[in-house]
Parts: sequence; C-alpha cells; structure tokens
Amino acid sequence: MPGTRPRLLSIGTANPPRWYSQDEVLDLYHTTQPALRSLFHSGHIRGRFLYLPEPGPDGIPPLETQGELLDKHLKGAMEIGPLAIERCLEPMGLRPADIDYLVVLTTTGFLAPGLSAHLCRRMGFRDDCARLDVVGMGCNAGLNGLNPTANWALAHPGHNALQVCIEVCSAAYVYDHTMRTAVVNSLFGDGAAAALVRCCDTDSRAFAPEILGFESHIILEALEAMRYDWDSVSHKFSFFLARDIPYFIGVNAPIVVDRLLDRFGLKRRHIAHWIVHSGGKKVIDAMEYNLDLTAHDVRHTLSVLRDMGNLSSGSFLFSLSRLLDEGVVKRGDYGVMITMGPGTSIETALIRW
Repeated sequence: MPGTRPRLLSIGTANPPRWYSQDEVLDLYHTTQPALRSLFHSGHIRGRFLYLPEPGPDGIPPLETQGELLDKHLKGAMEIGPLAIERCLEPMGLRPADIDYLVVLTTTGFLAPGLSAHLCRRMGFRDDCARLDVVGMGCNAGLNGLNPTANWALAHPGHNALQVCIEVCSAAYVYDHTMRTAVVNSLFGDGAAAALVRCCDTDSRAFAPEILGFESHIILEALEAMRYDWDSVSHKFSFFLARDIPYFIGVNAPIVVDRLLDRFGLKRRHIAHWIVHSGGKKVIDAMEYNLDLTAHDVRHTLSVLRDMGNLSSGSFLFSLSRLLDEGVVKRGDYGVMITMGPGTSIETALIRW
C-alpha cells in the first residue's frame, strides 16, 4: 500500500554555464567606486553563475531593456530548468511523461503562458499533466510551492508530483551604480532546482524524507522591506532590499519554527538538520543567533551562498542536495527547512527520514 505521507524522493539542480567571481563582475562593468566594490566583497560570496550579456565595443556589457531582460529570463529558464528536471528524474528512472502534476515557481520574470507550458512543450510532459505556475512570491516561494505539491501527492497516492524553481536573477538586474541596485547585483545568482514528491511505499529504494507539515508567518509591518517594483528612471522593474531585513527575519524566526515543532511535540534540540535559505550573510547570522544554531547547522546554507549567491526560491533545495550528498543523514532524523522572502514572510517545513 502507498505510504500515508508524501516523500521528497529526488532533487536535481542546474546553473548557467558561466561562473563569475565577484571581482569579475565588478571589472566587467568597470565599477570603480570603493563603496560598491566593498559591498561586493562583504557578503561571504566568492562568485555566482550568471547570464550576462557580452561586452560591447567599449568593453562594457550593454544595458538591457526590460523587454530584453524578459527574453533572457525565458531563454535562460529553458536552459537550466530542463537540466534540473532531468537530473531530478533520471536517478528515479522517470521521464517528464511520467509526471502527473507540475508546479513551477519564479519571481525573476513574467510571461503568459507560464514556464510550465513552455516546459511541457520543450520536454514532453503529457498534455493532461496538471500544472500550477507560482509567480512573484520571492525567495520564500520554494516552500510556498512545496506545500500544494505535497498536498496534491497526498491526495493522489502513487502519482508523481514535480516542483521546479527557476530563477534567472540576472534578468532582474539594474546597473545604475547606486547602492540600492548594487545590494541586489552583489547578492543574487541564477539557478534552477527540481524536486520529485510522491506518496509511495515506505520500503522504496530511495532513502527519502517524509514531509510532515508546514507553518507560515508573515510580518506585515515589514511588507515593504523586500519588494520588486518599477524604476521610472531606468524604465525597468527593480529589487529593493531594506537594511533591517536581518532584524525582522531574526526576531520572528523562533515564532514560526517553534509553532511548527509544537504541533509535533518536538523541540529545537530534536532537529538534526537545518536547511535554511541562503538569503545573505547577515540574514543567516540573524537566524543562527535567534534559533541558537551553530555554523555547522548552516554549513550548506553558507556554502551555497559562497559558491552561487542567493538563488531565490530554489536555494533551500541546493542546500538540501548538499546535505544528502554528504551521506550523514540517518533514518529517523528530523530536519527543518526554512525560506524567507517578501511580505516579509518566513516559511517552514518539517521533514523526517
């Protein structure tokens, strides 16, 4: 008989082919201001995978229009999205035609029909595959999307649900040499992550965690702290990140985490693994301090940030993938996944191997 809880059976990740160090990005755009260069070097990030235009005759990449950025989003999404899906499905012996429910999340571009329809045409998903596109929720969206994905799997035992986070953050960049845009341009990278979810036999060949439950928390007084709005000077959409985001995230994280654990009669000391969104060094520091976590607890969060930057909605799956590759998880271990983003909101999920 199928298991009674959805399980996260496989993860696949992908990035663009080109990795840039922080210095390479600064030099490429001829950024000489000491304050901006210092910002790029202060965030625990060595470099990121990015889709950047080739330099023009003056040696500087041309400034892209909003239309060109949207085109880049679709083109990049159709490169890294299918690759992440293939890496997720192949170890399970599955193909896109075996997927019954497809959830696609992005914040870095808008189009209709959405990315799910483009993936169906590109990869051969069935024409009766149920689909959901989640657009604009931000970095927390990965767990916002995993919730309906897991619930669909729970309602359809034995059927395959696939969640795909596709973020081409470089399609949301504005280069105007201001501190507002430099904060964003120094932090975010491009990447996609796919997760296969199914209610299946507990004796499945995959050693995979059960998804036990979710808990959400929105901080309405910080609604404007993270936003993506129109820049009338650059004639593009532009991200804004307030300086006090780490404070809001840090002081509210224990509220939602403890509420999640209380539902299952658990305490933080019972959690063996913490999978936290790579939101930025100061945000991670705030999570460590307020949740009494150690550097070891957030080692994969920090390593993803170091190597790839903030990958928005898919970051937590990159961290989970690194944890699984480590081979240290034992049967019966509990894990908490945490994502944070605009709203300002904190999303959590409890898993058990």
